[in-house]
Amino acid sequence: MNDASKPSDEATSSVQNAVALAYQAGSSAPTVVAKGKGLVAQAIIARAKEHGIYVHQSQELVALLMQVELDKNIPPALYRAVAELLAWLYHIEKQRDETTPVTPYITTAKDNLKIIP
Repeated sequence: MNDASKPSDEATSSVQNAVALAYQAGSSAPTVVAKGKGLVAQAIIARAKEHGIYVHQSQELVALLMQVELDKNIPPALYRAVAELLAWLYHIEKQRDETTPVTPYITTAKDNLKIIP
């Protein structure tokens, strides 16, 4: 078998999961707006990239967020972790363009993951 016909590590790894979160100013907490496994996760990630939305990888956070129902706020137990991620994202966005508002983000992971937005 030549190198071109060998499956990539990514193709043979466990199913990928993705969660998309959105936060509106004045809301009590970020909301899970999309989540999925496999092809759905790939579509979520592709759509985020098409729209210039940052994709963050965190196996642990994805595992926790996958347990949140769609269109529901994240639980209080995750406020700190998500707030730290949003603060970091805000910093990145501000450096990139002072006029660009914070965008929703996607968290992705592989191997035994459960996810959020």
